[in-house]
Amino acid sequence: MNRHGHNYFSVPFHLIMVDRAIPYDLFVNSSSSDVREHFVRIFPRTEVLGEEDLAVFKKKYHQLYVHESQRMDYMRSLIHVGQVPAHEKGDIIKGIAISYLDNLFNTEKEFSTDVLSNSIEGCKVAVESMVDVIKDYDISQIQNLIATLSFHDFYTYDHSINVSMYCIGLLKSVKPNASKDELVLAGLGGLLHDLGKIKITTDLINKPEKLTDNEYELIKKHPEFGKQLLEENPCEVCKDVDFTVISRVIHEHHENYNGTGYPSKIEGSNIHFLARLTAIADFFDAITTKRSYHEVLTTEDAINLMSKSAGKKLDPVLFEYFTKNVKQLVMGGKIYQELPENFDPCQPQNVLPFQTPKPSYKVEGFGAKDKSEAVGKVKPAEPKKKKVG
Repeated sequence: MNRHGHNYFSVPFHLIMVDRAIPYDLFVNSSSSDVREHFVRIFPRTEVLGEEDLAVFKKKYHQLYVHESQRMDYMRSLIHVGQVPAHEKGDIIKGIAISYLDNLFNTEKEFSTDVLSNSIEGCKVAVESMVDVIKDYDISQIQNLIATLSFHDFYTYDHSINVSMYCIGLLKSVKPNASKDELVLAGLGGLLHDLGKIKITTDLINKPEKLTDNEYELIKKHPEFGKQLLEENPCEVCKDVDFTVISRVIHEHHENYNGTGYPSKIEGSNIHFLARLTAIADFFDAITTKRSYHEVLTTEDAINLMSKSAGKKLDPVLFEYFTKNVKQLVMGGKIYQELPENFDPCQPQNVLPFQTPKPSYKVEGFGAKDKSEAVGKVKPAEPKKKKVG
């Protein structure tokens, strides 16, 4: 969505809600000057906009606008706009999420508690809207949707939004009856998992070449940085968000299932369930989403590669749910290498750092003795019983 003016953004005609009370005011730019703009309201919020009204506006005006203060109201209304492909809604939601992430990561803007609170509130609304769009999608459908969305030149923005979407899909797979609040919490954790990178320079965050030891040690501090940001800047406008959980996702998404991760080397079910879920989404997006840095893997090869990290980097039970949610997947075993346990999915890579697997390691299936412990408090879906006869 293109931004115009200082406080207004343009909206496509076909993505304006009709035949019900719209929750935002509609404006036009009445100025003929390219230098100075003058916005005039032509339709008030809370009034019902009909198809005929919109048709008249389309003939009369080149472009309609909404005030920046009503951006979230506009975004919430998208779910009520029918006959619009999911990728169009997704692109708008993603664009709005990027605008709020940019408020956080833009070094030209002064960081404050208000900036963090308002940005998180906007991110939450973006996730709520995304849940409405993809709540019935499996992982393959989410992957296909991601492939149609526009991307930004800042790796962290796109990657975080993609991770958020995969977290929503994976939680839905593990818990089909998950409430919208639970899905939003999972998605928000995924969207904010790299919050701590606010304190690291953009050049280092976006560096696709191999990091030096000192650079990698600094990158490894971002989970701690993120946790500190939330503790030192309480979000007053999002009282319905469980920030204890969000903080743990931010702090623990680089912990490995076998206890070799960072920053605290915790393991197994001691890692928060949503942090383990985020780690899988994080890994999958890093190796399957087309970027300018490296060639991506096919879904088949990606799952095969990730399977070598099950029980080491990744929760084996959650990974099993993940693979089952990737529809029409035919496993083939084309990848005979693995990625190191210190592979950072959040960091862009020129070349994926493949290595030869250690022959002594073996995963018996993907299962665990106590699956209920492995997935925390979330009750997984009951497997379907095979018919006899």
